[in-house]
Amino acid sequence: MKKTIQFRLNGRPTKLTTDDDRRLLWVLRTDLDMTGTKHGCGAGLCGSCTVVVDGKAVRSCQTPLKNVDGKEVLTIEGLEQNGKLHPLQQAFADHGALQCGFCTPGMIMNAYALLQQQPQASRDAIAEGMERNLCRCGAHQRIVAAIEEASHAKGGRS
Repeated sequence: MKKTIQFRLNGRPTKLTTDDDRRLLWVLRTDLDMTGTKHGCGAGLCGSCTVVVDGKAVRSCQTPLKNVDGKEVLTIEGLEQNGKLHPLQQAFADHGALQCGFCTPGMIMNAYALLQQQPQASRDAIAEGMERNLCRCGAHQRIVAAIEEASHAKGGRS
């Protein structure tokens, strides 16, 4: 059913009139040109589509648009500020945790939410928190090292 949905996207007010059951992933990519969020498995299993909604990592491929009405949505595009990469983005680049780069936006957004809850997460907590985000290139060790470095830089805060 068409409905007007309002939310904040990367800090900016956003308003759309569309089918409120459309998946957030497709609204972000096709209506709002936020193509950093990737379509992976489409079943919420791989984590490529992860965004942060009100501080929690969510799979946008499984999230109906109506579920973000009145909320704050953060995508990979919203992390960079004034041309400067977020510490997580920089750590991923520094550690070569990008490999092909397809899973990277979802990995970073999941890690961002994790570090908001546990600013100085241990290596074990990071590994456990990232367990459901898949990397086909096998860069998991570099990904964990990058997140660990970012968690120690400024206590993991943005």
